[in-house]
Amino acid sequence: MKKQSHHSKVRNVLVTGCSSGIGLRATDMLQAHGFNVVATVRKPEDMQMLEKRNVKVILMDLADENSINLGFEQALSLLNGRLDGLFNNAAFGQPGAVEDLSRQALREQFETNVFGTQQLTNLAIAQMRKQGFGRIVYNSSVLGFVSMAYRGAYNASKYAIEGLADTLRLELAGTDIFVSLIEPGPITSRFRANAFARYEKHIDINNSAHFETYEAMEARLQKEGPAAPFTLPPDAVVAKCLHAFESKRPKIRYYVTFPTYLFATLKRLLPQAALDWFLRKVSDNEKRG
Repeated sequence: MKKQSHHSKVRNVLVTGCSSGIGLRATDMLQAHGFNVVATVRKPEDMQMLEKRNVKVILMDLADENSINLGFEQALSLLNGRLDGLFNNAAFGQPGAVEDLSRQALREQFETNVFGTQQLTNLAIAQMRKQGFGRIVYNSSVLGFVSMAYRGAYNASKYAIEGLADTLRLELAGTDIFVSLIEPGPITSRFRANAFARYEKHIDINNSAHFETYEAMEARLQKEGPAAPFTLPPDAVVAKCLHAFESKRPKIRYYVTFPTYLFATLKRLLPQAALDWFLRKVSDNEKRG
């Protein structure tokens, strides 16, 4: 009896990072599909914005251990003690050449994208083990399996998430708790605006060997509208999340956007030196853009 279509029971879900972009669309689309959603945000004003959209919302800062513990308890209470799905969406990007990243800049990147995300996931797993089923979806990135210049902190944080998710999948085998990774390329969001704030906070432009590159990067980060070809709306990511929650057999990895499919194929086919050449070409195009 235990195996009876648990997938159809995935109804109570927690989504992180819902103030804009993918997280905000996820709350709307999941609710439209009949899910009971609790959203997390860091700022009280974002909480009010979501409440006006009839979304259950809690304050949670993934950089703060206590905030995660407290927020998880609140979320569980709002979901009547049952959590069927977790969408780990909250993250930010810290731009900058690796040699210009201070220990503090790297620490802040990992506190949110990796340590906080995994702390929350472990709380969810404990609850899902009690229930006997659950779905965990990490929003990773194309940069979780190929690296691009001047995104070292973000690349590393997504590589770390992929490593944790791949390990969890092995450790949860046979439990009816499924782990999926979504790997988007460029998506319309506030990602660049948030990244620019982190860049200004942590990168000492004037004393960097990469000064000229940074000038082009600043223009790209501040550009209105899509800054990369093949950019898709957040709905493309949420559609994959829906599949991971609803399908009897969720995929291990979901690619989103043409660049992700392309880079995954090139990584499989090309020698590393050739892939490096291609990735440098992409970065050179960005500098000109």
